[in-house]
Amino acid sequence: MTSSTRAEGRLGDRTLSRLGLGTMSLTGCGTWGDPPDPAGARALLRRAAELGVRLFDTADSYGPETAERLLREALHPYDGLLVATKGGFRRLGPHEWVADCRPEALQAACVGSLRRLQVERIDLYQLHVVDACVPVEESVGALTDLQREGKIRDIGVCNVDEYQLARARAAADVVSVQNRLSLVEQSSLPVLRRCERDGLAFIAWAPLAKGMLAAGSQALGRVAKRHGATRGQVSLAWVLRSPAAFAIPGTASVSHLEENVRGERLELTEDDVRKLERDSFYGYRARRLARKARAQAGKAKAAVRQVMR
Repeated sequence: MTSSTRAEGRLGDRTLSRLGLGTMSLTGCGTWGDPPDPAGARALLRRAAELGVRLFDTADSYGPETAERLLREALHPYDGLLVATKGGFRRLGPHEWVADCRPEALQAACVGSLRRLQVERIDLYQLHVVDACVPVEESVGALTDLQREGKIRDIGVCNVDEYQLARARAAADVVSVQNRLSLVEQSSLPVLRRCERDGLAFIAWAPLAKGMLAAGSQALGRVAKRHGATRGQVSLAWVLRSPAAFAIPGTASVSHLEENVRGERLELTEDDVRKLERDSFYGYRARRLARKARAQAGKAKAAVRQVMR
């Protein structure tokens, strides 16, 4: 695979650079409220567009509503850009996420996103999560209704396994999957392979493991040194080895954004890949366990608040 072909991919009927930008990091602590520097966040979004980033991924739950508003303020009318947003989560507070994928909730979420983004149609509207209380066919069916109404162009699903993806595709024309994927989070590889076989786009969120891949791996450091690259650039290159993959690293730093863009065309050898995939990433796994514990505490707090209401 050559650099020129590796650097572009198909998303729906659009050919795009395969490095996009996730906007989750452009909010306050716990993905809640405004960022400390809203003007800086808008400047970062504009710089991304200047650097050739064309895919901007956001969601109504980031803030909530904050990331979509910042995106509009920075980049509207989005000339030449593909804006992807999502619905399906309600927010109760910092770190607190509650699935709500009832058709009526998704209809209202989409209308709110249209208003905040100031568009008549959303390029890619994604089901943010599979709700254990709502059959995925019902949730995706609501998105097909929105598509028929002209409110969204393409439908995507997020955080699904192969079985859930198959069910969603039976109910709608799904063009993309957005799942977590990185060197240290590889549980979605079967879904990625399905996307490769069936011509779907796979949008990898947290491809840098939310910044936690920056240290703690000797193999990553050695491969980065051999290529004259950073650890983050090597991590992105590992994700983008797949012809179906897009990556949407999030950042609040212009210098980090520019680093990611500079590394977009980095290609790894098979020897590089073997070395990386043999690494145990112990340091990351310890930090991941601590983060998971905090997330579980947030879910428990949200559940208690639900019961108290």
